[in-house]
Amino acid sequence: MQDLNIKYKTVLDNIKNSIQLSEELKSYLDTEEDEDYKNLIVKFEGEIHELYTQVANDNPLQLESFEAYLLDDQFEGLYLPKALGYSVLRGRVNEHVKYHRPQDHFRSILMYIINSSNFEQIKQRVGQSIQIGFALSSDIWITNILSEVSNKQVRMFLESQKLNKYRDSKLRNNGLVKYRRQFQSLNYQTTYMPQNRAELLQEAEKLKEFLIYRAHGQFNNENLKPILVDFVQQEEYFDMKEYYELCLLIGLFFDLGADGQAKLKASMNKIREMNPGADDHFFNFTNNLNKKGVKVSLDDEKLLSGSISRNDNDLISKYFNVIDDINSKGYIHNDAITSVREFYYKNEGLSIENEAIRNSILSKLAQFLQHLEVTDYNEYFEINKTFTAYMDVFSNQKFNQDLKESALGYIKKCLKHYKDKRSREYQDIKKFVKTTFVDYGWMSDKQVTELFKTKRKPRVAKA
Repeated sequence: MQDLNIKYKTVLDNIKNSIQLSEELKSYLDTEEDEDYKNLIVKFEGEIHELYTQVANDNPLQLESFEAYLLDDQFEGLYLPKALGYSVLRGRVNEHVKYHRPQDHFRSILMYIINSSNFEQIKQRVGQSIQIGFALSSDIWITNILSEVSNKQVRMFLESQKLNKYRDSKLRNNGLVKYRRQFQSLNYQTTYMPQNRAELLQEAEKLKEFLIYRAHGQFNNENLKPILVDFVQQEEYFDMKEYYELCLLIGLFFDLGADGQAKLKASMNKIREMNPGADDHFFNFTNNLNKKGVKVSLDDEKLLSGSISRNDNDLISKYFNVIDDINSKGYIHNDAITSVREFYYKNEGLSIENEAIRNSILSKLAQFLQHLEVTDYNEYFEINKTFTAYMDVFSNQKFNQDLKESALGYIKKCLKHYKDKRSREYQDIKKFVKTTFVDYGWMSDKQVTELFKTKRKPRVAKA
């Protein structure tokens, strides 16, 4: 967690002063009515959220400091319900749908709300957050919270938020999934940069999730880059697999500039020297990224490739030599296909390095189909020769099946566009699928017929 920048504190202080001088607050203090407190929410929470969004985009490591800054009586508890929700969702959850470790930030915000003079108003907006936060926390942790609450009514309210149904892990997970959906359009993700080996072990998974999240969103990551450059030079972590994986993610998704890339490359060299299993670990890690649905683009591969020194004797170097060939010449080029074939045939068919090269090619072919316009279907017909070539090289059922799903997705998109069965476009597509998909064993004649059959609407019985 980073300290909140003075420029953000200044804006928050101005908002705080405006709250204290507002007619809305005066009315609320006079009446203590819920409606008057709602007027405060309408008047000021939008401003706070606008600033929060800016911090989340430009300086995400300052978010918890931002939320802590709101724990000031003069903010009158505004925006704390959202901050509480963010703190609930940030905690990493284990296979039992419980927090890996206690969530101190969630506790801090909750305890402030409990002791706030505006508790009666705030509690109307935090029930679900407390329910999910308690469901994910241990009984001992909740008991410790309750033991600090002297007000009987407040304690009864908190006790009522500990729902028995969430003792069932499946119901607990369902509740978390539904709750998370309410925040899916909001950017509240932050992380903590480890300061020692013990913290790295604790924080590694959350840091990985954060890096992937930031890399695949439309965010400004410029302020993160100096922090990442510093992180990839921490020699005390070089022998840790968690650190190796984090450096690989940084190398894939963050352009650190010429100087930063050189430092990452130097660190990666030492990591590979200090870890005899670095080759296998690299392939296992990248294959697992693919299984989790993490997209790796051609540009991502190029970026990481620049951080990998080449040594003819190790498998990573040989792999990236092939990747460089593919990305420089294009995966449809015969020389690229030949490079893939030579690399592939030197390894066992189901080896992790061969899985990695299949994933790389499949990703490129799938991305081509995903971005291809339906009006350019002839390009798909043409590149299908490349599909055939790679299917012949790999002779892998899973590759073929995954490629079929991408191709079928594109065909269905075309059929939604070309609805006139007599049109040349529709007939071209039908003829292609009938020949190619059957030849590949992707579909039977009957399945192709079903694909192109007009779906009749069920008749509505007349009254």
